[in-house]
Amino acid sequence: MNSLSTTNATDIQADYIKLLIAQLQYQNPLEPMDNNEMASQLAQFSQLQNLESMNTNFAEVLNTTRRSYANSLLGKTVTFFVQDETTGALDKKVGIVDSVLNDPETGESLLGVTTGEGEEAQEYTLSLDSVILVEN
Repeated sequence: MNSLSTTNATDIQADYIKLLIAQLQYQNPLEPMDNNEMASQLAQFSQLQNLESMNTNFAEVLNTTRRSYANSLLGKTVTFFVQDETTGALDKKVGIVDSVLNDPETGESLLGVTTGEGEEAQEYTLSLDSVILVEN
């Protein structure tokens, strides 16, 4: 397995264990490997696994927080910009958040926003990052 195909600490540690076993099988009995160095390397892999686990947990907390925030915007008035298709200029829009949806592919929370009323009403789907102002 080459280093480009290794994607996480568990894979790296498994490869290291295979290499370590091969080294132990073929080592010179008169010059054995340094046990302290092996223990240190295994400890580093354990720390790397813990960091990856923490990163995953933080990502889950952030995703949950973003969903909660998106849900808290229901019924609120938001301001955002959209790009005019003909001129390319940014147009400021103000609308009310009437739905929150989660993109199943990306997990991103999206806002359904309606601007205007009656025949003038327009529907927009926005990411949370698109909102520049929130009002009650």
